Amino acid sequence: MRHLLALSIALGFSASAHADTLIYAGTLIDGTPTAPQKNMTVVVADGTIKAIERGFKIPSSTDVVIDRRDGTVMPGFIDMHTHLTSQLGPGSYLHRYVKSAADVTLDAVHFAEKTLMAGFTTVRDLGDAYDASIALRNAINAGKVIGPRIYTAGKSLATTGGHADPTNGARPDLFAPPTPAQGVLDGPYEARQAVRARYQDGADLIKLTVTGGVLSVAKSGHNPQFMADELEAIVTTARDYEMKVTVHAHGKEGMLRAIAAGVDSIEHGTYMDEEVMAAMIKHDVYYVPTITAGRSVADRAKIDGFFPDLVRPKAAAIGPQIQQTFAQAYQAGVKIAFGTDAGVFDHGENYREFIYMVEAGMPPLEAIRSATAEAAKLLGDSSIGTLTVGKRADLVAVEGNPLEDIQRLAHVNFVMKDGTIYKQ
Repeated sequence: MRHLLALSIALGFSASAHADTLIYAGTLIDGTPTAPQKNMTVVVADGTIKAIERGFKIPSSTDVVIDRRDGTVMPGFIDMHTHLTSQLGPGSYLHRYVKSAADVTLDAVHFAEKTLMAGFTTVRDLGDAYDASIALRNAINAGKVIGPRIYTAGKSLATTGGHADPTNGARPDLFAPPTPAQGVLDGPYEARQAVRARYQDGADLIKLTVTGGVLSVAKSGHNPQFMADELEAIVTTARDYEMKVTVHAHGKEGMLRAIAAGVDSIEHGTYMDEEVMAAMIKHDVYYVPTITAGRSVADRAKIDGFFPDLVRPKAAAIGPQIQQTFAQAYQAGVKIAFGTDAGVFDHGENYREFIYMVEAGMPPLEAIRSATAEAAKLLGDSSIGTLTVGKRADLVAVEGNPLEDIQRLAHVNFVMKDGTIYKQ
């Protein structure tokens, strides 16, 4: 409900020092390895989980009761791969020529609200424009706008001509050559400079594109685009600033170089094989699949004129492969955290990833844990991801049981973040 934040503040409709909020759960999935529990009460106070009790606790005269006895209550979902400052559609390739920083930022405010209302109380933003995701994070944290908790990489890093070089496909006279401060680098010295620029901008983590990509106006979608010394410089510098590093990667060689350099996670991972999976397991590297983005670009590649000529064959070839790769990685035991690449498809449809993960063989409970406890582990945020006493009161609910029908997650009808109700 669009202006529920203002309404909830006006009505005092949040857990506060004056009252507890009692959430009755017909089924409780708490994000831990514990089996789902029936007929539970989650007690929220001052933005955190105060208690979890069996049965439906009798409220006091001041308590607020949220009755989900006919549904399932879960931790707020975490999407580890979003792009809140953009959304792919017809004409998107013209946006860099016509959209201002103000346009991009206002779009991001709209997309952030849609994401929260879909049940995603925390996201990683892995590549923006104009540092808009950093400003958006700050505005959400200050209570100025509605949206999920954001961990952002700011501008993702690329090498010259690589995926995430914003000048690809443009006439040379239209843009000045981008610099490390603008996220484009060559060599280890500039790699260190680019990381430090992200730190200066206020980014939370580092994201780089170690291989070609589907949507960039460039020929290859999978060739390696960073050398080993560049990757080592990025990871070492990021560690100095206590920043995690994640990499966009489709091709095998780029993934192997990134794993050897010590990155924390791999996004997409389209052409990973047994050697890559073994290396990820050995080095404790997470996989963030983004099946939804793959499915979406494959579908849109069939629409005449939707993509530029250089992009269309990449979308047709790479897009359909990701779901199969996910199935193989899951069977191999690779650690998986939920991520969608929202922005490549419409924001608010992040739930589709759950459906595709289950289609590919992951049990529904594990899919939910990938978007709660596992995602929180990759973030390094111990305050979210499970419904346990003392953690942030981030909760979502659906009617019925998503373990019986995963598509119920498309219809989240209750969203609480930090004890404040945004959808009810």
